[in-house]
Amino acid sequence: MITELSILIPTYNSTCVELVKHLHRMCEQIAKPFCYEILVADDGSTLSQAIEANQRIALLSHCQLLMKGTNTGSAATRNYLAAHSRYPWLLFLDSDMVIPDSDFIRRYLVCDTTDVVSGGIRIATPPDACSNLRYCYEKAAEPAHTAARRNRSGFQQFRSVNFLIRRTCFDQHPFDERFQKSGYEDVLFGKQLCEGGATILHIDNPLTLVDFEDNQAYLSKCERSLRTLQQFRHELKGYSRLLDIAAALSPILKLWHRCFGSLERRHLTGLHPNLLVFRLYQLGYLASL
Repeated sequence: MITELSILIPTYNSTCVELVKHLHRMCEQIAKPFCYEILVADDGSTLSQAIEANQRIALLSHCQLLMKGTNTGSAATRNYLAAHSRYPWLLFLDSDMVIPDSDFIRRYLVCDTTDVVSGGIRIATPPDACSNLRYCYEKAAEPAHTAARRNRSGFQQFRSVNFLIRRTCFDQHPFDERFQKSGYEDVLFGKQLCEGGATILHIDNPLTLVDFEDNQAYLSKCERSLRTLQQFRHELKGYSRLLDIAAALSPILKLWHRCFGSLERRHLTGLHPNLLVFRLYQLGYLASL
């Protein structure tokens, strides 16, 4: 049974007061000798509304808001949070998620026989579901992300949005701070944990994704992630199907993207994005880098 827990939340231009309040209520209801802390690290946010709102976090007991001042990316911010935490178990959560029930923390506390525990995510349905590219993509992938399916391939299914890890394991395998933008840093982190002999358990203890950026913003974020994937292609080999397919079909995909890439992009930022077109665009963009 885990009795000492540091909950670590990196944030950037996101208001996460309600998330922290929910976590705080759950932790306060757990009987002693349970000890906890909740640390939120602001990674150089530029939105004054988010900065001001998050100041209320510091008013809660056992909670701290750490202001970094300079944006260094999620990988460095997670390492920063770990360095400022005190307890032997670290629970990393993304700041733009929602906790679906009141047993979220308790489910993690019984998972003390492995090095890493991944809780997964659940996809909410936004009002513009049919026209939102990220929702369509995440919802289509959701059936493959049950705990049973994720446990089949261990660290290849690791995502950093919602996971518990032993401090000793994290200290041996921190996030690679060369990843200065979010995207694929968790894939390399999972690979390094696997190569280091860590153990992982996937459980059904999801956070809920409720915030879906518009299609233009999401596609731009995907393009940024693909540039990161290309930059670290040697380290990530074998851990990305996109990378494997793009490498195998590079000449064809380059030609396809040169001919149809702009049309695909226009379609994907429109009202009826198609996931097959999305996959073709990703492959063509990656092969063309």
